[in-house]
Amino acid sequence: MKKRRTQFIILLVIYAIVIGLYHGIGGEKMNLEAGDDKGSIKIGYNNWAESIATAHMWKIILEKKGYEVELVRLEKAPTWAGTASGDVDIVPEVWLPNTDKPYYEKYKDQVELHEVWYKGTNLGLVVPTYMKDINTMEDLKKPKFQKELQRDGKPSIVGIDSGASLMSLTEKAIKDYKLPYNLIESSEPAMLSELEKAIKNKEPIVVTLWNPHWSFSEYDLKYLKDSKNVYGDRENIRYMTRKGFTKDHPEVVKWFNQWEMDDHTLGTLMAEVENTKGDPEQGVRKWMEKHPDLIKQWTK
Repeated sequence: MKKRRTQFIILLVIYAIVIGLYHGIGGEKMNLEAGDDKGSIKIGYNNWAESIATAHMWKIILEKKGYEVELVRLEKAPTWAGTASGDVDIVPEVWLPNTDKPYYEKYKDQVELHEVWYKGTNLGLVVPTYMKDINTMEDLKKPKFQKELQRDGKPSIVGIDSGASLMSLTEKAIKDYKLPYNLIESSEPAMLSELEKAIKNKEPIVVTLWNPHWSFSEYDLKYLKDSKNVYGDRENIRYMTRKGFTKDHPEVVKWFNQWEMDDHTLGTLMAEVENTKGDPEQGVRKWMEKHPDLIKQWTK
C-alpha cells in the first residue's frame, strides 16, 4: 500500500513537471509570437514599374521584420489624398520639386515628407532612336511627323494614367509648343504594349515616359529636347508617410531613411519584376537574394 502511494506521488510530481514545462514553452512561444507582431502598415503605390517594384520590395522586407503589410494600388492623386487622410501609411514614391508639386502644395501640411532615395530622374516625350529626324519637341510640328504619328486620323501621343502628373505636364507642353496632337489616356502597361509593338515593326511612335524605367535598358530610346523646360529639371524621388507615422513606427522610418538606390540597383530590380510578369514578389525575391548586403545596410 505504502509502495503504491509512493508511486502515485511520483507520478503526480512527473505530471506537474511536464505540465509546467508545457505551459512554460507555450508561454514563451506566445510571447515570441506577440513580439513578432509589430502591427499593420498600408503602402500606397502607383501602377508604374518602379513604384510596383519598390512597394513589393518593402512589403517583403517589413513582413520579414514582423509587420503585417497591405499594398494598395492607386493613381497619383488618391495616394496623396489617402496619406493626408491617414488611410495610407507610406507612399514610397514622391517626385519633387516639379512632378508632384501640385499635390505637395495642396497636402504638404497634412503629410510627412522624408528622405530622398533616388537622385536625378527625368521625364518627357520619348521616341525610338530609329526615328532619326526627330529630336526636339518643335520637330513634332513638322508635316512629316504629324502624318506618321496619326492614330484614328489625328497626330497622337500615347500617354499613361489620366491622373498622372506627367499627363498634366504633357497637356501643358502641347499647349506651350502649339502641337496639333491628341494625348491618348491609357496606362503604363498599355503604353508599353504600344511601344513594344511599334519597335517590333520599326514604326514611328511618341510616348510619355520617364526614368528610372526598365524600358531604357530594353530598347534604344531618346527624349525629345524640351527647350521651354515644360517638364522641368531633373528631380529626386523621396517617400512620404501619414502624419504621426514617425511617432508610431520610428524603426520603419529609420530603415526608409537609410534606403538609397541608383540606376543600376533600381534598374535590375525592375528588370527582375518585369521578367516575372504577373508575380512581382517572385521577381523581388530573386533580386533580394542577389543583394542581401544592401537590404542589411538599409535595415541595420
